[in-house]
Amino acid sequence: MVAPSGRRQDYPGGLTPFVLMACLVASSGGLIFGYDIGISGGVTSMDPFLRGFFPSVYQKQLQAEAGDGGSQYCKFNSQLLTLFTSSLYVAALVSSLMAASVTRAFGRKWSISSSISVLLGVGVGFANQSVPVYLSEMAPARMSGMINNGFQLMITLGVFFANLINYGTDRIAGGWGWGLSLALAAVPAAVITVRSLFLPDTPNSLLERGRPEEARRMLRRVRGVDDAEVSAEYDDLVAAGEASRAVSRPWCDILRRKHRPQLAMAVAIPLFQQLTGINVIMFYVPVLFKTLGFGGGASLMSAVITGLVNLVSTLVSVFTVDRVGRRALLLEGGAQMLAGQLAVGALIGAKFGWSGVATIPTGYAVAVVVVMCAYVAGFAWSWGPLAWLVPSEVMPLEVRPAGQSITVAVNMLMTFAVAQAFLPLLCRLKFVLFFAFAAFVVVVTLFVAFFLPETKGVPIEDMAAVWKAHWYWKRFVDDDGEGADCRGGDIEMGFAGDAKN
Repeated sequence: MVAPSGRRQDYPGGLTPFVLMACLVASSGGLIFGYDIGISGGVTSMDPFLRGFFPSVYQKQLQAEAGDGGSQYCKFNSQLLTLFTSSLYVAALVSSLMAASVTRAFGRKWSISSSISVLLGVGVGFANQSVPVYLSEMAPARMSGMINNGFQLMITLGVFFANLINYGTDRIAGGWGWGLSLALAAVPAAVITVRSLFLPDTPNSLLERGRPEEARRMLRRVRGVDDAEVSAEYDDLVAAGEASRAVSRPWCDILRRKHRPQLAMAVAIPLFQQLTGINVIMFYVPVLFKTLGFGGGASLMSAVITGLVNLVSTLVSVFTVDRVGRRALLLEGGAQMLAGQLAVGALIGAKFGWSGVATIPTGYAVAVVVVMCAYVAGFAWSWGPLAWLVPSEVMPLEVRPAGQSITVAVNMLMTFAVAQAFLPLLCRLKFVLFFAFAAFVVVVTLFVAFFLPETKGVPIEDMAAVWKAHWYWKRFVDDDGEGADCRGGDIEMGFAGDAKN
């Protein structure tokens, strides 16, 4: 691997207990995000909640279950209901754009700490922006995939805990269990907030804020080696830090031609992640199973099963991503998700057809659950963790906070859009909706095959060499003829240059 200085480099040091504990604390910010994903879908499938807040939806559900002219596809179709489920992501979208300035000015540590102690939606935006950056900067290059995937692992753990809690609270007599499900989000938030106050800051962040001696001491501690062994990596971090401080407007600089590959990844990867249809499953799996004729308790138990599959499959990614690489997991996961979406559409279409007036026998229901679990597994060891890992590790230091903010903002926007659109589209497109998501999976898999380079084992300070070796992106990363400032004319020249290529 080639360092910024031009020499081939493999930095010494491994995964020290200090780094492991710091990364565990930082990645635990994903628990809140996962808990919200899991809890909202389960609560909206509980009859007492629907009777109290969405009585029209509850009535449609009764009519569909009684066969009184109601379609199973449409019984949960309510924009107000979907807005309840997905409104958090609007706040997360806005806060993620603000988080870049906070992360750059005050460091990754304080951005993580503040993310969990503020309002939930705002906190999700800050955490999703700062945690992947923090993990990428703390991890040794040869273990960056495993460490960074800890964030997604915590998200899936949050989803699984939420599914278990929903299943338990739904059985509480009196119909007030849904309130307990929502309130319990405060428990992990309080614990994580206290633990995050003791996080160390990253060497990259300390250098970016003009504290070189602290950065060198932290790098020694992070890598677990002496001063002489850490010198090469420190020199490269200094070079990257100087480039970062020279950029006064990172939001402008990321639009420059040489950063076109990173900007493309910051937008395309989170967009494609949501177009796989995963949040159709993770948001609405209890609602979806109830739509398919499962009882309330059975739908929540099915959500527990898919949540467990999600958790275990994410562990597969944690332990294989630095061995087999990012591309191999994304390509295999894409093929598996494609088969899963096609199978789900075929099973639902064969039973419900266009009318949606039918019930599913037990054996058929088991088949639907198995197929959905196969789809979730494919996502969990590919697009789930890697959609956070890849954008965070390909960004140069000078635009890393801005780039990660774009990634989170696009993710939150698409999460909100898919969550808002799913139930109305299910009502209108019926089982064909799953075939539409399958078509999107084909597109995202082709994108990986042609446009995503392999970044396994490459230090984030050395990532420019990856783009320069890529058949398509190498045309953008030639620095010759591009000024050091970030003015409108420079940006226009960059876009004009696209036409020449």
